[in-house]
Order: sequence, then C-alpha cells, then structure tokens
Amino acid sequence: MAKILFLIGALTLLGGCQRQLFPKDQPRSQYDRFDAVRDRRPPDRIEDEFGDRKINLRGRLLNTE
Repeated sequence: MAKILFLIGALTLLGGCQRQLFPKDQPRSQYDRFDAVRDRRPPDRIEDEFGDRKINLRGRLLNTE
C-alpha cells in the first residue's frame, strides 16, 4: 500500500513540473513594451531592509503615469 501511495505522489509531483507561466522574454502587460523602450520598467525583484530579495509586486502593479 505504501508503495502505491509513493508512486502516486511521485507521479503527481512530476506532472506538476511545467513551463514557466510568464517567461522573461514575453511582455508582462500591454504597457510593458512601452516602458521597456523608455527604460522605465520596474525591476522584477527588490531588496528589503534586511537584504532579502523579494518579488517587486507593488512596483510592477503601480500605474506609471
């Protein structure tokens, strides 16, 4: 029984590995190309006050105009 559960778990984990949802070479939004040409694209990640790199959600979602 344990072998069957292990096999099901392993197949589930292997089936979850897919392509990246948003590749780096694709625009993130309809205005991303506009911002990239004008060198105003916000960084993907920022450092917090402790030096940890975190995803820059606020900077990427803010309206740039």
